[in-house]
Amino acid sequence: MKIPKFLMGDHSDHPDDIFIIHTEYPRFIINLIDDDIEFLEDLRGLEEDDLAGETAILIEEASAFYDEQIKEYETE
Repeated sequence: MKIPKFLMGDHSDHPDDIFIIHTEYPRFIINLIDDDIEFLEDLRGLEEDDLAGETAILIEEASAFYDEQIKEYETE
């Protein structure tokens, strides 16, 4: 099975939050409401500057993914 790079997630206990799951390394879940990120990988040993730069790019990609998905729902 080919899993998409990003998935949308929701939870009834957090109805106002917007969760995007990044399924590739480094795997993480981001809440787009406050940009809170929970990494699902052990990132010890990685350079902080590299991680910060890559994380910024992935946040932008996650936000773009969400915007594209919402456009699809709105056009249906």
